[in-house]
Amino acid sequence: MWIYLLAIPAALAFWKRREIARLIAVNSLFSERRIVRNFSSMGKSFATVAMTRGDGPVSPLPEGPAMELTPQMRAWIEQRRVTSVLVLKDGRRVHESYHLGTSAQDLRISWSVAKSFLSALFGILVHEGAIGRIDEPVVKYVPELAGSAYDGARIVDVLRMSSGVAFNEDYMDFHSDINRMGRVLALGGSMDRFARRQRRRRDEPGRSWLYVSIDTHVIGMVLRRATGRAIESLMEEKLLHPLGLEAAPCYIADGHGVAFVLGGLNMRTRDYARFGQMFLQRGRWQGRQIVPESWVVASTRPSANTAPGETRYGYQWWIPPDGDTREYFARGIYGQHIYVNEPCNVVIATNAADRRFREDGVEAQNIATFRLISQTAAAL
Repeated sequence: MWIYLLAIPAALAFWKRREIARLIAVNSLFSERRIVRNFSSMGKSFATVAMTRGDGPVSPLPEGPAMELTPQMRAWIEQRRVTSVLVLKDGRRVHESYHLGTSAQDLRISWSVAKSFLSALFGILVHEGAIGRIDEPVVKYVPELAGSAYDGARIVDVLRMSSGVAFNEDYMDFHSDINRMGRVLALGGSMDRFARRQRRRRDEPGRSWLYVSIDTHVIGMVLRRATGRAIESLMEEKLLHPLGLEAAPCYIADGHGVAFVLGGLNMRTRDYARFGQMFLQRGRWQGRQIVPESWVVASTRPSANTAPGETRYGYQWWIPPDGDTREYFARGIYGQHIYVNEPCNVVIATNAADRRFREDGVEAQNIATFRLISQTAAAL
């Protein structure tokens, strides 16, 4: 009998070997020894949905005058464990470099930079009429969220991270909601089910701001229900194919093949820069209006009820707490950024493996460095 009892866990381990491998990958994803390599090879550790770049030509990123890095910039690259940095001035590459053994061909994980891509897609579909108005209730499009913490929230509340849902986003707490969500993803669970099971509220919808990543998944649910299509299909057709990417991107996916839209997009750094340049040009690219200009303006302006002195927030885009509102950025954990500076006509795309990204002063240092780079590039 004991032989059979021993065989049971062995059989379960074989049956669930992929899920167990992914869970192990999650637990070692951010280790100092493996983080750089992991961030450029997420498809080896997680389920993904393949995407295409389309049949059109690669859109040009012509070279401009070379920008020399100052000692301060070089120190920032080293301190923040930057793996790539690409600077566009007037749409031309004035600096591009890769570090820590990475290359221009790597598909790099976006983390929450992906949220800004989903926001852009949402704006396109609002313009096309697939979504009526952003002040409509979420449950109009996703009725299975009735009775959840999202019942009563408007789409615009969720876009602004003002849903009122109670959610612990502490990546350093093993038991936090964000880490429980990561384990759901690794073990092949359903992100939709995870969203439906959110029951706790910390505030009434629309009244206060709190960064809640599951909000972005709910935005994806709205798009999928409104169109009857998968996000990756919509993203290809409406946004990525028109951009003329260099390489086919991919999304990390849950066990049901649903794209992890809140942080699972993987692209080359040059393609992140193309997206940023398109936003700098108010949604226009290669003679075509891809994202409505009105949405570009609305989504990158501070409209959420963030506290005074905090980094401000629009529709899945960040705005510095000080300075010109024509300066905004997409941001992902561990140092991923697409920074847009309209007055300087500069776009900066960076990827990194910064395990100290949560420390006090790091984000302020990042913004100060982006501003220094922008001013240096503008003077060329």
